[in-house]
Amino acid sequence: MSVIKENLELIRSNIKEFAHNVKRSSEDITLIAVTKTVDVDKVLEAIEYGVTDVGENKPQELARKYDIIGDKVKWHLIGSLQTNKVKYIIDKVHMIHSLDRESLCEEIQKRAEKIDRVIDCLVQVNISKEDSKHGLYKEDVIDFITNVSSKYNNIRIKGLMTMAPFTENEDEVREVFRKLKDLSLDIDKLNISNVSMKYLSMGMSNDYKIAIEEGSTIVRLGTSIFGERNYNKQQIK
Repeated sequence: MSVIKENLELIRSNIKEFAHNVKRSSEDITLIAVTKTVDVDKVLEAIEYGVTDVGENKPQELARKYDIIGDKVKWHLIGSLQTNKVKYIIDKVHMIHSLDRESLCEEIQKRAEKIDRVIDCLVQVNISKEDSKHGLYKEDVIDFITNVSSKYNNIRIKGLMTMAPFTENEDEVREVFRKLKDLSLDIDKLNISNVSMKYLSMGMSNDYKIAIEEGSTIVRLGTSIFGERNYNKQQIK
């Protein structure tokens, strides 16, 4: 049996189990296959075995793979997005997970208007306030979302995204996910125009069990599907 197929079967079984343990439906949880440094043949194999959503960190890589694979899957831009790279993905992406500053909103708005599209976005939140992570601090999120809602008609906020610290301390990880969930509930109560908290994108290969227990609706898994990867290797063009 294919290793990728085996891995996906195990992950789907785990998602069902983790969701069931906290009385949630696994149907409410979207699996995004993170394809950073993964070659197209492996991505196509994952699609063959039922992957419907693919996440890329780099806009050029998303565009390159999209040109080959097309819309067989929904494409998610999950990495930090520079304003000058928006043009590569604006007509291809299903959702941007890393909205975190006004200059990026301006560029997405400008590009989206030109192609008459409304772009679904998640606001990236740096709950743990780590210097190495992008995203807004929790206390700045509501003002930011309110501003986006009032000024940018071609951006539709659909939820929040975060990354937990890479640590063995499960309590620390759980607290980050819980705080994001609590923040989403607070935002939901405000009934901000053109804003919903449908999605919570949190949980990666090392911590998706905890994320699901704390309310994640999107998990972003790469290593547990494709195996360990060498992030320094030369990309095959």
